[in-house]
Amino acid sequence: MSEELQTSEVQQPVFSIEKIYVKDASLEIPGAPQIFLEREAPQIEVQLSTAGGNVSEGIFDASVTVTVTAKLGDRTMFLVEATQGGVFRIQNVPEHELPPVLGIACPNILFPYLREVVSDLSVRAGFPPVLLNPVNFEALYAQQVAMQTASNDSAGSAATH
Repeated sequence: MSEELQTSEVQQPVFSIEKIYVKDASLEIPGAPQIFLEREAPQIEVQLSTAGGNVSEGIFDASVTVTVTAKLGDRTMFLVEATQGGVFRIQNVPEHELPPVLGIACPNILFPYLREVVSDLSVRAGFPPVLLNPVNFEALYAQQVAMQTASNDSAGSAATH
């Protein structure tokens, strides 16, 4: 009977959203107002990154940051930078499973909000909405892990020589 009690006392994993918020947002239009006379469609460059960490016992912060640069040749039409943050309660999850949760699950929740912020800022700036394409955060996470592993391997081999 004591074995039954022990197995029933195993606590279920907890994952909940405590808060979703815009951590940072900026908009620059360096060539205004002359840039609004341009009729040519700009080239859009997008850079994306994620971050996550422990805030307190069972409470974690995750964020997705994007920089969108719209250029005409070598001139910048506009630049939008935004970071969407979230506070998540994550409990009873094995330590080795936390990085994928923070690097994949949390960004998947935050990205639609970030997408809305970027679109809203570009429209408020007087430009057509910038609609960010969907992101495969699982592939992005795997790429980050592979880069970290490669840099650790090269640092380890450099230290042994």
